[in-house]
Amino acid sequence: MTAFAIPLASAALLDATPPGFRFEVLHESRKPGSRARVGRIHTPHGVIDTPGFVPVGTNAALKGMTNAQAASCGVQLQFCNTYHLMVHPGVEVVEAAGGLHRFMGRPDGPPLITDSGGFQVFSLGKETTDDAPELKRRAAARGRNAGTLLSISERGVRFRSYRDGTVLRLTPESAVLAQKSLGADIIIPLDELPPLNVTRERLARSVELSHRWMTRSLHTHLADPRQQAMYGVVHGGTDRQLRAHSVEYLSGLPFDGYAVGGSLGRDRDEMLALLGYVLPLLPRVQPNHVLGIADPASVERGVPLGADTFDSCFPTQIARHGTLLTASGRIHIGQGKYKSQHDCPIDPEAASGADCCDGVSRAYMHHLYKQREPLYETLASMHNVRFMMRMMATLRERILADDL
Repeated sequence: MTAFAIPLASAALLDATPPGFRFEVLHESRKPGSRARVGRIHTPHGVIDTPGFVPVGTNAALKGMTNAQAASCGVQLQFCNTYHLMVHPGVEVVEAAGGLHRFMGRPDGPPLITDSGGFQVFSLGKETTDDAPELKRRAAARGRNAGTLLSISERGVRFRSYRDGTVLRLTPESAVLAQKSLGADIIIPLDELPPLNVTRERLARSVELSHRWMTRSLHTHLADPRQQAMYGVVHGGTDRQLRAHSVEYLSGLPFDGYAVGGSLGRDRDEMLALLGYVLPLLPRVQPNHVLGIADPASVERGVPLGADTFDSCFPTQIARHGTLLTASGRIHIGQGKYKSQHDCPIDPEAASGADCCDGVSRAYMHHLYKQREPLYETLASMHNVRFMMRMMATLRERILADDL
């Protein structure tokens, strides 16, 4: 045992369930072969229906949308990134405002979830031969941000701020304390994220390091719960034996839920096969979350495997680049064929009143996009987020009808 580890028994003896946090399963599908379920996650800032989609507001803001607009689209839980908020404005600024909910002007909710900052920090590392193409990109952009991960040790990680080059340190303890200052309803412990193609020996060492870091994170969290829930993060890459080991280790600790993190494979099929193996191993009485994956096709196939919530910046990100989600598939609104579609709504198959952009034609969206009008980004983001929320509601209805 290292100087930073704590005995498992000492943590397991603590009653970790925070006041105001509770998960209830309302219905489990009776369809043969399905593990889909409908539930509710109760938090101090509101209720989250599951299965549910969680949009990502990296800097405590959904791109192009106000809080009121997000609420009108049905957003019940929003993801914010600790790393970016540490860099600016600084967690001390957010804490002085009374936490993220008050800082964002939404003191009564809906709920928020924050990560440890680990994914962003490890994405700053230099590309190596271990970085094979994979479903979850480790870095959206390299170049000026490349190589700012300085070191990884038992204590934690050192990296340079992408903003001003300041050397920062992130430890399991400091990552939790930062999230205490931010005050989200659900928080994530610090973990390491190796690339897809590392050797099994290197991957196994990474899993053990993540376990030690998460144990320290949990110990820090339980010393001052503040009505926050903490999810343990299951690791092991695409190695099923390591994934099973990670589930066994983490389920022996008093986490409030579990997230499936790390590399999930090269493509959707490999990811779904992995989820089909991992999700049945998780404690059924607690909620689970799939980190960083939430495109419609993956969600629709992941829900029958037993996944409860999914987060991604995907819907708002593709909206900014001209792609809109419809029941018939994606459309790129910049294409000339939409220039004269005056009588065609964005999604003709959406029921009247179901879309936040009712009355807006494809022709108008084409015009806004081509002219780079700021209103385009707002309407497009609202449309795509609302599409995801409608899709989740439909999936819940199908589960309740034992059709999924």
